[in-house]
Amino acid sequence: MRDYTDIYVDGEWIPSTGVQRIDVVNPATEELIATVPDGTDDDVARAAAAAKAAFPAWAALSPVERADWMQKLTDGLQARADEIARTVSSEIGMPYAQSIEWQSALPIRNFQFYADHLREFSYDAGAVKHSLVVREPVGVVGCITPWNYPLHQIALKVAPALAAGCTVVLKPSEVAPLTGYILAEVADSIGLPAGVFNLVIGVGHTVGEAIAASEDIDMVSFTGSTAAGIRVSEVAAKTVKKVALELGGKSANLILDDADLEAAVIDGVGNCFFNAGQTCTALTRMLVPRSRLEEAEGYAKAAAEGYLTGDPFASTTLLGPVVSERQHERVVSLIEQGIAEGASLVTGGTTTVSDTGYFVAPTVFSGVEPDMAIARQEIFGPVLAILPYDDEEAGIELANSSEYGLAGGVWAGSEERAIRVARRLRTGQVSINGGGFNNEAPFGGYKRSGNGREAGAAGFEEFLETKSLHLRSVRAE
Repeated sequence: MRDYTDIYVDGEWIPSTGVQRIDVVNPATEELIATVPDGTDDDVARAAAAAKAAFPAWAALSPVERADWMQKLTDGLQARADEIARTVSSEIGMPYAQSIEWQSALPIRNFQFYADHLREFSYDAGAVKHSLVVREPVGVVGCITPWNYPLHQIALKVAPALAAGCTVVLKPSEVAPLTGYILAEVADSIGLPAGVFNLVIGVGHTVGEAIAASEDIDMVSFTGSTAAGIRVSEVAAKTVKKVALELGGKSANLILDDADLEAAVIDGVGNCFFNAGQTCTALTRMLVPRSRLEEAEGYAKAAAEGYLTGDPFASTTLLGPVVSERQHERVVSLIEQGIAEGASLVTGGTTTVSDTGYFVAPTVFSGVEPDMAIARQEIFGPVLAILPYDDEEAGIELANSSEYGLAGGVWAGSEERAIRVARRLRTGQVSINGGGFNNEAPFGGYKRSGNGREAGAAGFEEFLETKSLHLRSVRAE
C-alpha cells in the first residue's frame, strides 16, 4: 500500500493542505492499495495561480517547441506502459489483458497524436476581406476526469490543452487517481516548465467546484455524470468561463430486420459488458424487431453466460468487478427494480458472484418497456436491456427517445441502409455494423450527454480562442 501525501504544483511536490485522506481500494479484492490527499480550495488556488503565471511563456513557445515537450511526455508514459495497465487494473478492476490496450496504449496514442498534430497545425486561419483570423490558446484549463478510463480521459483533456498552448490544473477522480500521479511524475522527470501542469487530488464537491469557480481558470473540461456536469456549469457560469462537458449515456443499438442478428447481438453484448459496463458509450439498449425477439434473447443469453468473472490478472477473466461497493449497490438496486417493474430476466440478476470483490453477474433483460428504469437510467454495470420494436420508424423513434445522445449502433443488411438510419439518430457517434472506436474522430454528445467535442483535431480546437485582426487594407489570401 502506497501513501501519497503530496500534490504537484508549480513544478514541485508539495503537501496538500487537506488533513483528511482518501482510500483507494482494489474492487476485486477489497484491499487498500493507496491513500491520497483529500484536497482543499487552497490547493486549487495555489495550482491555478501557478498555471496562470506559467501561461504566457508556455503559450509563447513555437508549436514545434511545444510538440517536442509533448513527445517527451509521450515517451515518458510509454516507458511506463505496463505499470499504467497494471495500476488501472488494480484501481478499477478491468482485466489486465484489456487494460494493456484500452487503459495504457490508447491514452499514450492520444498524447502521440497531439505531439504530431501540433507540428502540422497553423494558428493562422486565413483572411476574411480586410481581417486576419488567428487562433490562440484559451488560457488556464481545469481538467476534471472520471475513474472508468482514468488515463485515457486525462489524455483527451490534458494532451490537447497543453499542445494548444494552455496550462493545466488536473483533478483526476479520487476513486482512481494513481495514473494522474504517474503523469505528474513523468512531467517532473522531463523537466516540464514549472506551472504548466499541476495535479490536485480531492472530491468533486470541494476540489471540482473550486476549479469551476476559480477566477484564475479560463475553461473547465469535465467528464462525469450529467448531474455533476450541470453543477459544474452552474458554478462556472459566475465567471463566464468556457465549459466543455462529456456526460452520461443510455445508448441504443438498433438492429434492423435484415441484419445478421447473431453477429449483431454477440457484438452488442460485448460492447455493453466491456469494462464491466462502466463505459459512457456502452450500447446498453438493444433494439430488435419484435418478430425476432425470442431469437435475439437466445443469442444474448449464450453470449452473456460466456463472460467469466474473476481476478483481473487471470488470463481467463473477461469481466471484472464494478469499481466500488457503492457502485455495486447501485447496480444491484437497478437490477432489482427491473425485475419489480416486470422486465423478463434472461440471465444473471442479483446472484452473488463472489464472496470478495464487487462483482455483478452479467445480466440480460428482455421485454423491456421504454418507461422502465433500466431503459432510461445509465446503470454503469454489466446490464443489457433488450427492447422490441415493430418497424424501422418505430425503431428510430425508440432509439431517439432517451434524454441522452452520446453514442449508438446500427446494424443492417447493407452499409448504405445503416448509414441512412444512423444519420437520423440524435447522438454524437454511431457504430455501423460493429465499426470500432476511432480515437482520432470527434467524440461528444447531444442533449443531456454534454457539449463540445474531444479527441483528434476537434478536441484540439476546443482549447483555442478565435481572434480577428482588422487591417486598413485587404490582404491577398
